[in-house]
Amino acid sequence: MRCVSECFRVSVCQRGGRASLMLYKYRTVMNTKHKKKRRRHPETQTLAERRFAMASNNGLIIDVDLRSHENNSAHHTREIDRERLIVRRGQSFSITLQCSDSVPPRHYLELILHLGKRDEVVIKGRKERGAGDKWWFNEQQVQNEILLTVHSPADAIVGQYRLAVLLMTPTGHIFQETKKVEFHLLFNPWCKDDVVYLPEENLLQEYIMNEAGIIYMGAWDNIKSIPWNYGQFEDYVMDICFEVLDNSNNALKNSKMDMELRSDPVYVSRIITAMVNSNGDRGLLTGKWNEPYTDGVPPYQWTGSVPILKQWSKNGIRTVKYGQCWVFAGVACTVLRCLGIPTRLITNFSSAHDVDGNLSVDFLLDERYDSINRQRDSSWNFHCWVESWMRRDDLPKGNDGWQVLDPTPQELSDGEFCCGPCPVAAIKEGNVGVKYDARFVFAEVNADIIYWMVKQDGQWQKIRVDQSGVGKNISTKSVYGDHREDVTLHYKYPEGSKEEREVYKRAGGQVTESTNDIAEPLQLQLSIKHAEPVFGTDFDVIVEMKNNGSKDADAQLTILAIAVTYNSIHRGECHRQMTRVTVPARKAHKEVLRLRYDDYVRCISDHNQIRVKAVLEALGENKPIMAMANIPLSRPELLIQVPGKAVVQQQVTAYISFTNPLPVALNGGVFTVEGAGLLYATKVHVRGNVFPGQKVSVKLAFSPMRTGVRKLLVDFDSDRLKDVKGVATLVVRKKY
Repeated sequence: MRCVSECFRVSVCQRGGRASLMLYKYRTVMNTKHKKKRRRHPETQTLAERRFAMASNNGLIIDVDLRSHENNSAHHTREIDRERLIVRRGQSFSITLQCSDSVPPRHYLELILHLGKRDEVVIKGRKERGAGDKWWFNEQQVQNEILLTVHSPADAIVGQYRLAVLLMTPTGHIFQETKKVEFHLLFNPWCKDDVVYLPEENLLQEYIMNEAGIIYMGAWDNIKSIPWNYGQFEDYVMDICFEVLDNSNNALKNSKMDMELRSDPVYVSRIITAMVNSNGDRGLLTGKWNEPYTDGVPPYQWTGSVPILKQWSKNGIRTVKYGQCWVFAGVACTVLRCLGIPTRLITNFSSAHDVDGNLSVDFLLDERYDSINRQRDSSWNFHCWVESWMRRDDLPKGNDGWQVLDPTPQELSDGEFCCGPCPVAAIKEGNVGVKYDARFVFAEVNADIIYWMVKQDGQWQKIRVDQSGVGKNISTKSVYGDHREDVTLHYKYPEGSKEEREVYKRAGGQVTESTNDIAEPLQLQLSIKHAEPVFGTDFDVIVEMKNNGSKDADAQLTILAIAVTYNSIHRGECHRQMTRVTVPARKAHKEVLRLRYDDYVRCISDHNQIRVKAVLEALGENKPIMAMANIPLSRPELLIQVPGKAVVQQQVTAYISFTNPLPVALNGGVFTVEGAGLLYATKVHVRGNVFPGQKVSVKLAFSPMRTGVRKLLVDFDSDRLKDVKGVATLVVRKKY
């Protein structure tokens, strides 16, 4: 025997955060022989069930309003999107169910939340408050509307959710199940129960909401800066950030376990440091530290993270070429801020890369004072990483707060090219056993530098020990403006202090005698002084020798000028000068090295760095004295003007210009312009040559997309002059 029953299904039409759900009849044919549940006779149905049935027969229509505008504004996500629902965990949000007829007074609602492409995680939300770790909701009914206030736990999984509402009879039968509507859930640093909670609003405005940053570069005694567009609220960026998580090795290996672990910012941030670089996974950026870059974009040409993220996603998650440390750090900062983890970019000057973990960097020199290539340790002029703010419930007390995360691929960590999160507090106290990678990070800011001369017979002679040359002027952008904040004391006690040496010993370092303890009989001192030269000009380097002794000193002075990258890769010798000198007793003597453009342009790297070594060998003594200086060559000033008032969706014109400082013509000039809320990355090509001393000017019209204080970033590159950058601030107003 067969019977035909009438049931109701739900159809969803979603537009801009609003979904219409309509019940329509369909007929099912069931074999009564196998039928386990029969429809209740009308006389045995409750009044509420009969009302449900009557509403169904009348074609009840439910309209789901996700109230995206109101919710996103309350959850600090309005900048990401005003149409889609984007909320933060641990904070309630409201949705409205609208019906074409009054909902019967006795009914029961249940929420079902789905996570993952294949519904790896399914969560039920009920109409009662749990123990703080459950989804629950409040219900208010006014005539034909039901207002649901949904509460997510402060440790909820971050990701893209699909929400279905079950409308049930008082006896527990599902009367109606809506099709799933989508929303995104992010970390919530405004929520005191979230482990990323940051209590100060001015810090949140900088480390979550600010889309424009400053990256510090150069040398510890000659600090430069470039602007960077994080653009974490630009179109599609949030979706790409979750796409990054979905393509990690962990997600591809076990998607369910990966999804469940996304409630933990320690886990999420570690995945991001692995995925920003492409070593061993489907990551965003390939690193390269030497020219040529002909099959990609040179690292110095990027002015922001957004083009990198979009190119990776658009090209089918294929790695983008190329990045170096500040590019890796800038992209990581964008992703972490977008997901809701407070993050700032850090620059460590004179940063050590200790490969063997002995907390010292050993530099080997031959008898001509040239570097020996077999060494793996290195000291970088600067190195960039990020810090993220979170509570570390997985570690002993005292490790909360700022955590180092380094996405530049340097060493393996648990089989992945990632680093951190590592508590800054642990670094300061020398607790190098905590998770993750504390020993490596400790060396970056605390390692001793030892210079060895390797003689022809193979013996090593220690010629210099520098206990204070690593980890200098550790810098980040200030919360209070576009200037530098020094955070060195967050990482270490003052150099030379008793506490600093005790921490170094606690971390396992071998305390060695410093250069100051290796007193020379003639008491000679050596130093290098220089101006702040501009690339393209000739400049002088002054080597000063002081004799504090009572006898004249005869010595040989060797001065080497070497072109290096910022991470100490030698590109070639620019100039070598050897001089016999006599330094009078209790007096000083100066020697001048003139470096001409023609000398250094042959071997200069794209970082425009010159390293000068001076070695003084006193006659009759077997230990030379060495001094070293890293000299970054400044680039010319780039002028940007945007006259008039900037109004959203109304055209403005930017005028950009600079003067060629080189004694040769520039070819193939191109300006790259971008700015969060202003315009996407746009290139403006310069026609013809730009001759020495000639001023080149271009103009670009665009229409701002979002209101507020915005930064317009410009980069200029050509065949002979690269990485010329400038920034202008615009206040974009609303339309009147």
